Amino acid sequence: MRQRSLLILTTVLTTGALTLTACGSRDDKADSGSGSGTTVIIGVDAPLTGANSATGLGIQYGVQIAVDDANSKKTVPGVTFKVQALDDKTLPATGQQNATAFVANEDVLGVVGPLNSNVATSMQKTLASANLVEISPSNTAPELTQGKDWNGGTKKRDYKSYFRTATTDALQGGFASQYAFETLKKKNAYVVDDKQTYGAGLASLFKAGFQKEGGKLAGEDHVNTGDKDFATLVTKIKSSGADMVYYGGQYDESEILTKQLKDAGAKIPLMGGDGMFSDTYIKTAGKASEGDLATSVGAPVDTLPTAKDFIAKYKAKNYPGDYGTYGGYSYDAATAIIKAVGNVVKDGKVPDGAREKIVTEVQNGKFDGIAGPVAFDQYGDTTNKQLTVYQVVKGAWKAVKSGTYDVG
Repeated sequence: MRQRSLLILTTVLTTGALTLTACGSRDDKADSGSGSGTTVIIGVDAPLTGANSATGLGIQYGVQIAVDDANSKKTVPGVTFKVQALDDKTLPATGQQNATAFVANEDVLGVVGPLNSNVATSMQKTLASANLVEISPSNTAPELTQGKDWNGGTKKRDYKSYFRTATTDALQGGFASQYAFETLKKKNAYVVDDKQTYGAGLASLFKAGFQKEGGKLAGEDHVNTGDKDFATLVTKIKSSGADMVYYGGQYDESEILTKQLKDAGAKIPLMGGDGMFSDTYIKTAGKASEGDLATSVGAPVDTLPTAKDFIAKYKAKNYPGDYGTYGGYSYDAATAIIKAVGNVVKDGKVPDGAREKIVTEVQNGKFDGIAGPVAFDQYGDTTNKQLTVYQVVKGAWKAVKSGTYDVG
């Protein structure tokens, strides 16, 4: 693969249109009009339409703001950054296709995403084979960095190019179960998951943690992504004696489940993970969401002085999606790539083997991000273990506890 090519402008005489190509010289002029330079693309993979698109769009525009900031500040002299966002529609096969497209475009020197852990599973090998760095702001399945036997004490990093700025479910599940048992005083939990890598894994970890705390399992069940009729499940939950429901999955199903549960007279809270933490959940579930809870990675971005400028820009641009869930972590993921590019690309010259060198720079990088400190351990996991419990209070998510969890 040639690492020195640049997107150049080719005039199509018959139409007068301008067409981007992936061949030529990186010494050509960047199309920002600011003079000589190199265009470097940061890819984004996320669901930009359909299911989970609110959080997916938050990822896309979190990266866009980071790129805009880097360009305006000329963070990397001689380099103009651009974003190429591809829609995976939450489908692993589509995510793999997107990964292949990023690899084929030699101007892509880093990828932010995906949102969903099962999509990440389909992308990791493809990106790693090309030494193309990938940083997810949202994947939380532990096996993505620590291997399939992580829970048995054998941790193995399979892909050195994969990183994440979100902490894992190994911590999130226990953090949620501890809060449910000790603070909410819940004793009988009904656990439901969507059979997906993220949802099933998180539900399993919550269940184990809740039982370890002394809680009992009132029942457990599974749903399919896209389900909208939960009448049978609601009946089971009502008759189980459960005093809470824990849902492992995304907001698309949980927002419907909680509404049908409350409409049926079961006045018990539904709790979930970061996949449920979205304003869309409240908008769809309405009053039925009142009192429901979700854990999410990091501290509340709205409370961080370091994120004020980011939030102001996001709102000023009127970008769609929810920035509050992963927007800050997306900004930081893109910044980690931008900083790594700055250490590798000198005077706009992209060296041979740039992608592999960028992976090394990301691994060794350390800085204060807008959502917290950014650094990665030997597995590619973030060293920032902060988590927060949110509860719906008067129609809005309110942070009720922020801290860390000791797996011990």
